[in-house]
Amino acid sequence: MISLKQLRYFDAVARSGHFGKAAEACAITQPALSMQVQELEKFLGVQLLERGRNGVMLTASGKDIAQRAARVLADVRDIVDLARRQGDLLAGPLGFGVIPSVAPYILPQLLPMMRDAFPDLDLHIRESQTQPLLRELLDGQIDVLLLALPVEHPDIETIRLFDDRFLLAMATSHRMSNRVKATPDMLENDRLLLLEEGHCMRDQALAFCSLRRIENINMFGASSLSTLVQMVANGLGMTLLPELAVPVETRRGDIRLMRFAAPEPQRVIGLAWRKSSPRKHHFAELGRMIAAANRKLSSRR
Repeated sequence: MISLKQLRYFDAVARSGHFGKAAEACAITQPALSMQVQELEKFLGVQLLERGRNGVMLTASGKDIAQRAARVLADVRDIVDLARRQGDLLAGPLGFGVIPSVAPYILPQLLPMMRDAFPDLDLHIRESQTQPLLRELLDGQIDVLLLALPVEHPDIETIRLFDDRFLLAMATSHRMSNRVKATPDMLENDRLLLLEEGHCMRDQALAFCSLRRIENINMFGASSLSTLVQMVANGLGMTLLPELAVPVETRRGDIRLMRFAAPEPQRVIGLAWRKSSPRKHHFAELGRMIAAANRKLSSRR
């Protein structure tokens, strides 16, 4: 019979690619962990891992079973949450994922609110790009995500929190026409600076601008909005800056912002969690708090 212990140990090896690291993560000895994985392979009648000097690799069967094991373990964690936290509002461990174009701007306002409202919450924050966060959510490593919607997956549920409009950012030295509102054609004769591939904001900006000339796009990209703003301030091009980031990224006053003519480009910020999670009402409460934090930030802009 397969045990949850065996699945946990195999999952740890699959994630780390190394028996020693997996044993350390599981707080057991390496021989004990290796024996449990071998017992799992023996029971299933398939080889799950290719063992080498530099670590281990998943076999074709191992990859399929590792994905299913991760889902099983996530479901088990949800069962534990249901049993232990039925009456508690946001108490105990919570894995909270946030995308980089949101985290630095909403968390300074949100985290003190969460600390005061939920003193028994053991919060673990993970900042990363959308796709890695979604994989970790489905695998049960994270409980809830704050990101840009939509998210299309049958096992994920989402709620919309607020709209975040984009503004056109340019250097203060940039020569301006008499236009009151920005339009996408303003980028035709300038360079569009974007976040690197993997950031959802990159795709949103490209979709809005509909640029036909690839030479107008900075193909290298940046890993943070702060870097983009510094590039803009030094005359290297223009970018789309989310309104959420304006108070932080414009403190130095070395860029100029223009609102777009209607319909203004925007992204939708929301929460996402596994449909199987029993903490839906907890996440709805968290969503209301995030929306309130954004309203406070909006009042300062």
